Amino acid sequence: MTEPTTSPADRTVLRTLAARWMEHAASPVMPERKRLWKSVHDLQPVRPAILVETASVDGFVPPAELQCTDPFLRAVERNLRDTVRHADAVGDDIVVEPWFRLGWRVRLPDFGVTVEQKPALMGNNETSLGYSFNFPVKTPADTCLLKKRSFDVDRDKTRADKGLLEDVFGDLLPVRVGNYDPFLAEPGDEGFCGNFFFGLTWQIYRFIGNDGLLYWVYDAPETIRWLMEYMKEDRMALFGFLERECLLAPNTDTQMAGPRAYGYVSELPGPEHTGPLTLKNLWGWAESQETINISPTMYKEFVLPSLAELSARFGLVYYGCCEPVHDRLELIMEAIPNLRSVSVSGWSDLEKVAEMLGSRYVYSRKPTPALMSGANPPWDLAREDMKKTCRATKDCCVEILFRDLYTINQERGRLADWVRMTKSVFGI
Repeated sequence: MTEPTTSPADRTVLRTLAARWMEHAASPVMPERKRLWKSVHDLQPVRPAILVETASVDGFVPPAELQCTDPFLRAVERNLRDTVRHADAVGDDIVVEPWFRLGWRVRLPDFGVTVEQKPALMGNNETSLGYSFNFPVKTPADTCLLKKRSFDVDRDKTRADKGLLEDVFGDLLPVRVGNYDPFLAEPGDEGFCGNFFFGLTWQIYRFIGNDGLLYWVYDAPETIRWLMEYMKEDRMALFGFLERECLLAPNTDTQMAGPRAYGYVSELPGPEHTGPLTLKNLWGWAESQETINISPTMYKEFVLPSLAELSARFGLVYYGCCEPVHDRLELIMEAIPNLRSVSVSGWSDLEKVAEMLGSRYVYSRKPTPALMSGANPPWDLAREDMKKTCRATKDCCVEILFRDLYTINQERGRLADWVRMTKSVFGI
């Protein structure tokens, strides 16, 4: 294998950004923020913790701003720029750790069928952010096409990537390897590294579509049961592979314990842990956004048992993403005793969920992205959204994670304005 090389220009770009990253990591505010996040997840909150997801925001780091010519280093540059700019300008409770993280390059084969993502077209024939799939499992009989997967890891390529970055900026910013990114778009810019996403109905939807999920619970219930078992066993095999191959690292830092949720907590090994790890030392993320239109009774019968079995493999569990949870939260709390955090989106009944969670769980609030999108955001509604949250959660352990915000009219300052507004509502 030939030794990787970098151009002097690429090295200069990355070293400049790495130095800025470490300036933030060395700031006295970082230990305070780590304690803040840990207090929330330990259910002894000092105050609500606030974090904005910037990586998904169009124009936060414009493609034209990237200077590196090597594709891998260009992805690393995007990661560095996003973190540095976030810490520079947004004013939330971002934590910058004194290391750069890479996930293992895990090989994830297909399921025996080809799932094709198809972009949605707008009226002017341009593509939008929306998309659909080809849904290759057309009938219950087509489940015979699905195969059992096996997994592999490219250790040589992962170590080569790590060695390259250590050569470029390792004297300024150490590089760590561990876990994997289940949504990996580009190695080097691994936003979901350390995220143990279950994604059972997330994948089943991609096989059979929404009609299949809604109709087959009536017309082919045994097929739905088979699919849930199939996906549960697939995830068991994947997570077990990562554990057996010693690819795990603590996800109790800025790695995502849930969707944009930091993992700082006292009950699991911290990021400086160097001994052996098992899944019981980590956070897992359970959700089922695709089954919000089936009843809680059907959810309990078809979906929850598999989620609960997977959850039992982990130390702590984050539940939910965008889906409303108020009509099935009692079932979830009963089935998953190691539940710690629950996502509360704008589709949930904020007051009812607050009453149910109390101070026994983390109330992980997801503000409504539409209120900050477009050319003229309705600031009065955005403020009222946070006021309603503040009133509902007076007795709760609260984190506020603003994510899935895609378009802000190229006004990056809007993010800092939202953070200031939210802090004023909560008296921070």
